[in-house]
Amino acid sequence: MPELPDITAYIEALKERIEGEPLQHAEFGSPFLLRTVEPGIESLYGMPVCNIQRIGKRIAIGFSNDHWMVIHLMIAGRFQWRTASDKPSRGKALATLQFRTGTLRLTEAGSKRRASMHLFSNETQMHEIDRGGIEVLLSELSTFTHQLTLRNHTLKRALTDQSLFSGIGNAYSDEILHHAQLSPVALSQKLTEAQIQRLYESTIAVLTHWTESLRLERGEKFPAKVTAFKQGMAVHGRYQQPCPVCQTEIQRIRYASNETNYCPRCQTGGKLLADRSLSRLLKKDWPRTIEELENAPAKTR
Repeated sequence: MPELPDITAYIEALKERIEGEPLQHAEFGSPFLLRTVEPGIESLYGMPVCNIQRIGKRIAIGFSNDHWMVIHLMIAGRFQWRTASDKPSRGKALATLQFRTGTLRLTEAGSKRRASMHLFSNETQMHEIDRGGIEVLLSELSTFTHQLTLRNHTLKRALTDQSLFSGIGNAYSDEILHHAQLSPVALSQKLTEAQIQRLYESTIAVLTHWTESLRLERGEKFPAKVTAFKQGMAVHGRYQQPCPVCQTEIQRIRYASNETNYCPRCQTGGKLLADRSLSRLLKKDWPRTIEELENAPAKTR
């Protein structure tokens, strides 16, 4: 799922292409994408785009009549930009938005249709969809501390809670926690002041690094390969690969359709966190430490 750095890359590319441009026409390839009835999409025709901003993990496009289009890409949704000189796109789009400068296509991999679009009649209505999490890159340590300790969640859950922190998801929370050398299951209200400051500084550092990295990678092009798994990441998507800091094998916790990746030496003091499925299956055979893992049968690795 695109998160703060990826959404920022999309927004900057969209501003370069459609800000000030009127929406000419829209077509929908899926009846499940548009989740609102009023206002109709026709109310945006001929209206120039005057604002594009991020609302959590959503992209909000504002038009000159104060109507707003808010798009949530979810896990597999992506944008494509096509001009008249580009080759025809393969595959069916969930939506195409036609501007004088080109066409914005919204696609979604797989058969599940989770991406969504909402239309709002004014900015006040649009902001009702905001979960209320703070913008960490614009926040002081005191504000970060207040949000983090508001509820006694695990750090993984706290960082990805959009009512606490805006725009952070599964991928960058893994990277932040590794950078801060903190366990994903440590409880937010149990951290010391030094640990909270380290987490705050790591959050700023990781989000800034990847935002700048994606900006440099994109250049003047439209983002073409937005993925949660990026070359250069320390732990996310790197299960059983060596940690770039200590060379220990990266481990994971799997739950539902998500997983948490972490380094047991850098983050958990050598302890392996219980994977719900495997630890229940293996019971006493489940390794508890790095040493036990290295000596364990292949089925536990």
